[in-house]
Amino acid sequence: MMFSINNKNPLSSTRMVKALLLSATLLSVGANSAIAKSSDTTIHFAKGAVSSTVTGKLKPNEDEHWYRFDAAASQYAIINIAPLAGTPETANTGVLHMPNGTQDGTKGGIIYQGCLPATGEYRLRIARNLMATHGKTAGYKAEVVILPKYASKALCENK
Repeated sequence: MMFSINNKNPLSSTRMVKALLLSATLLSVGANSAIAKSSDTTIHFAKGAVSSTVTGKLKPNEDEHWYRFDAAASQYAIINIAPLAGTPETANTGVLHMPNGTQDGTKGGIIYQGCLPATGEYRLRIARNLMATHGKTAGYKAEVVILPKYASKALCENK
């Protein structure tokens, strides 16, 4: 596609350049978001299992790792982050990003416990506590428990 910039009206040329820059910026932001999500590690649940455990290590130059899993609204979930044996530091900060745009989390131990608010893809960010790091390898072991709808019903009713 070719654009003519030999327009005698400088205002329309300026508008065209701004529109092109805005379009390029939006494309770049969209591409970066897609790259970030495609690098997430999927948490798999064995057939019939209600829990899955993932372990990992953040290298000294890494601050976080992202996971993803699918769940339905009103399923009861518990996410627990514990130290990984044999690593000098622990990545103990977890934040659960929900499909409805909300997020919840905290440092170490049980970082989320409750009824999931929406159906869709959940993203779990596991990170080192930057206030308590010495720049060494930080390990973690995260257990994600998601009860099936029938087992969640009594826990999530009226919520």
